Amino acid sequence: MILTVTLNTALDITYRVPALVPHTSHRVDAVTERAGGKGLNVARVLAALGHEAVVTGFAGGANGETLRSLLAAAPVTDALVHSSGTTRRTIAIVDAATGDTTQLNEAGPLISATEWEIFLARYGKLLAGASAVALCGSLPPGVPVGAYAQLVRLARTAGVPVLLDTSGEPLRRGLAARPDLVKPNADELAQLTGSRDPLRATADARRRGARTVVASLGAEGMLAATPEGTWQALPPARLAGNPTGAGDSAVAGLLAGLVEELPWPERLARAVALSAATVVSPVAGEFDRKTYEDLLPQVLVTEQVRAA
Repeated sequence: MILTVTLNTALDITYRVPALVPHTSHRVDAVTERAGGKGLNVARVLAALGHEAVVTGFAGGANGETLRSLLAAAPVTDALVHSSGTTRRTIAIVDAATGDTTQLNEAGPLISATEWEIFLARYGKLLAGASAVALCGSLPPGVPVGAYAQLVRLARTAGVPVLLDTSGEPLRRGLAARPDLVKPNADELAQLTGSRDPLRATADARRRGARTVVASLGAEGMLAATPEGTWQALPPARLAGNPTGAGDSAVAGLLAGLVEELPWPERLARAVALSAATVVSPVAGEFDRKTYEDLLPQVLVTEQVRAA
């Protein structure tokens, strides 16, 4: 079983409009609601790849009830903890004319100290049956900024490999707890290390505590700095579409490759192909299987010289 943690789950709402024009009214062509948050997206992709996935985190209020009812239709196990505050909404507005997406993200509910302790107890029990765990996304108000560092340490104590996918101070503190893998994007990596050179930045992030760093570089694919070597994976072409959830699909590919013990070049190729196949999917945060299968053998993976 692979466990994904989404402390700040969301009810994702996507509006599709013919063209997004500021300061005007718009007619919406289509509306989609789905159970969202980075870890939930990761779990759905893992399930589609044939892995058992369990999701935990917080859900509450009317939005939380809707989220859990939507999640019930997915092939994942719901182990979410009830919160007294209402689950946030995220609004994605897709401009059909350009393919661009505008994202509006609410902060999330206030989590009490008691609710956090209930979550920690649930997390500890779930770790006992997990082959890997992913800690994903932002922290809701009330959760300690060092929460991910605490969860990384608990996973390491339990002997469970842990992937961390967050940003800012939670990422900085989480690194110090020595996660097995972190997956920042280019901006998050630069913010963490102060360097825009991917090879130097990933090496720096490893020195700060991560065993492996896999950086998402947009059109430049992904770069993995690992104990075994450094590799870059490039997609065969840049695809237009909605990028929402593309990074989460990459995380799912990395996790699946971890538990299947694939060589790093194969893990990276899978992650890049899944990410690209998510961009072209008609539903945000899910991947188009035919595109994935077509792209997978075309991903170019090359070994890189380590930064000094």
